[in-house]
Amino acid sequence: MPDRINCREIFQASCQVIPGGVNSPTRAFPGLEMTPLIAARGEGAIVWDADGNPYIDYCHSWGAVILGHCHPAVVEAATDQMKMGAGFGMATRVELLIAQKICKHLPFIDKLRFVSSGTEATMSAIRLARGYTGRDKIVKFEGHYHGHSDGLLIKAGSAVVQINPEASSKGIPADFVRHTVCLPFNDIAIARDYIRSRDDIAAVILEPVAGNMGLVPSDPDFLTMLREETEEKGIVLIFDEVISGFRVGLQGAQGLYKITPDLTCLGKIIGAGFPAAAFGGKAAIMDHLAPIGEVYQAGTLSGHPVAMRAGLAALEQLEEPGFYEKLEVKTTLLVEALRRMMRDKKINGCVHHLGSMFTPFFGASEVRRKITLDQDQYCHFFKQLFKQGIYMAPSPYEANFVSSAHTDDHIQKTIFACNNLTF
Repeated sequence: MPDRINCREIFQASCQVIPGGVNSPTRAFPGLEMTPLIAARGEGAIVWDADGNPYIDYCHSWGAVILGHCHPAVVEAATDQMKMGAGFGMATRVELLIAQKICKHLPFIDKLRFVSSGTEATMSAIRLARGYTGRDKIVKFEGHYHGHSDGLLIKAGSAVVQINPEASSKGIPADFVRHTVCLPFNDIAIARDYIRSRDDIAAVILEPVAGNMGLVPSDPDFLTMLREETEEKGIVLIFDEVISGFRVGLQGAQGLYKITPDLTCLGKIIGAGFPAAAFGGKAAIMDHLAPIGEVYQAGTLSGHPVAMRAGLAALEQLEEPGFYEKLEVKTTLLVEALRRMMRDKKINGCVHHLGSMFTPFFGASEVRRKITLDQDQYCHFFKQLFKQGIYMAPSPYEANFVSSAHTDDHIQKTIFACNNLTF
């Protein structure tokens, strides 16, 4: 192999040894008909590809790197831990420290359990809810992606939409998903009537701020109804805040909506770019987990000390006064420019925005639930920005993210690029 190999060569070689050349489907740029970005390094708000081209990054590891790439505090913490030992398969003090910090900011969480991915977090929360209630049925909502565990990969968002918008995946037996019901998102009447009609529902799970069908927040009345109806019937309400947790505020979406879930799933930011996630909630429920309860869950790499040290360092940065307000100011400037661009060019579209998350939707003037978007127009939008060194989500069904590393110059360069798009 030559010392220097370009993006196209890397991708073509990867296709020989990795299915589709990638280890997560969206990375293959489905529908874009172009070689995907092969990242070589990142610093601040910039990521460089294997060809040496820089891009202003609005993906940021799907929102996980809220401080930007290689933030000094995160690098120092992770490096220091590596010098003391990368992993032990044993309990460590740093697990306690980050757990205490999370519980401090999310007061509805009495106890939590660390895992290695968002998929593990939601899968384990579902198992816990079933064990706690003694019931089997799970309710989820169309377009909400809760990872790729068998029982939850039904009418999901993210890259699943581009495989088949109605199916989950081949390889999942019907018996695995027969206890999962998928309802329309933000439809109060349908969800309320279904919950009232059943006595076998263990849990209702949703993203209070959906980020995997593009950014689509819950209607406040919809969340209020879910909380009231689940409490009435002893159903566990699970907020999947793998994306929104510590992204839309220190208290996540539950703090914004002032709704108390029974269990919360977290990920992304609590690992600061390293694999880490967690699920937690009321002690009465969490104490059903092994080793003190009968619901089994385990993981050799759970609470990995490098991820815990990095995540703790990141959370400490988020506590700085004005951190989220500064993020929102930058994001608002960019969102307003995108909206002007759509108006000026008479594009049928809209831009959703919450905190430092945003999504430009093409082919719809309003989005409150999962819909079919204009893939061709989004591809045109993405490719034009990409050529100008701007990297946004390579799918119309994903959210974008602004980090604290994005400077005014980065935002203005992006706005200038948007103003020069042609349609």
